[in-house]
Amino acid sequence: MTSIGGAEMVDWNLAVATASRLVRPGPEVSRDEARAVVAELRRHAKSSEEHVRSFTRLAEAGSAPGTHGTPVLVVDRAGWVKANVAGFREVLKPLLEKMQERRGTSPGGAVLGAVGGKVTGVELGMLLSFLASRVLGQYETFAPPSRDLPAGENGGGRLLLVAPNIVHVERELDVHPHDFRLWVCLHEETHRTQFTAVPWLRDHIEGEIQSFLGETEVDPGTLLERLREAAQSLTGNRPEGADPEGGGRSIVELVQTPAQREILARLTAVMSLLEGHADYVMDGVGPQVVPSVAEIREKFQKRRASGAGRLDQALRKLLGLDAKLRQYRDGERFVRSVVDHVGMDGFNRVWTSPNTLPTKAEIAKPADWIARVHRKAEGAQ
Repeated sequence: MTSIGGAEMVDWNLAVATASRLVRPGPEVSRDEARAVVAELRRHAKSSEEHVRSFTRLAEAGSAPGTHGTPVLVVDRAGWVKANVAGFREVLKPLLEKMQERRGTSPGGAVLGAVGGKVTGVELGMLLSFLASRVLGQYETFAPPSRDLPAGENGGGRLLLVAPNIVHVERELDVHPHDFRLWVCLHEETHRTQFTAVPWLRDHIEGEIQSFLGETEVDPGTLLERLREAAQSLTGNRPEGADPEGGGRSIVELVQTPAQREILARLTAVMSLLEGHADYVMDGVGPQVVPSVAEIREKFQKRRASGAGRLDQALRKLLGLDAKLRQYRDGERFVRSVVDHVGMDGFNRVWTSPNTLPTKAEIAKPADWIARVHRKAEGAQ
């Protein structure tokens, strides 16, 4: 655990405890029903693999031996929190070490030292408690290596399915539970396929994230000012002259340097591709195996677009979650357009190398990606 002078930079245990205490309880289910939901989600996760790989044609696209050993964990909200804290610790380790080196000598370092890791842990716990009741599933790309798997079968990722959230949404939408659970698994299995069938993808994204974090301004005084601006944008206490419509920036945008904006543009393009591809595959496979897919899709899209209460919408804005919704839409449009023009095999050239990933501009203009990747390849023949 990263610390300085005996004080933890982030109290991870307190983050887990805070989130577990604050997270809202899930829907009421009997013990037998809970067991049945878990069993069904496991079955759907297994059956989704064949459906997704057949549709995407990624089954033979470089899958490493042992792909089937990638863990599938059906968790509750507290379990999702614990899993993500473990992932955060892995990803943020270099940044926390950098802050540890600078904290003792930087102006304002004593202030942050007094605040300490416990406050940071509480704040992280509050964030996780908000997210824990909203995530249906997740391919946790940066999970720590599992001790339960042989070294050759352990890529570091794992698929999480948050059972209470899935039950909550299927009841809220009043859709067929069996169909909805399979539909969710198809989306998340697509993410697992993306990373297990494209061996370089995880390292590429991790490299971009570490580059982003490496550019972070770690001067404590600057960091406090940025956090203060974030708090003002959330509470509505904006400085004079600020946008009265509340068009404030997200936390990620508030801490960007020019170099980080370039990195974030590349990351945004990659995430749009991955999310859009998952939506496209989910809709492509759906009609074959999910009888009520049209009803589910329509109701789920309305739910995505409507959001919840005012505080919920403010938090989504601050955390950049509204940008994630755009990623689904823009990415799906890109994938659909490319497949329509060059077919699935032509689209799959996107997985060749980091150089064939679409740029943020190409996500908006798929024809430009086709011209760059396909015409260049054809001209080289």
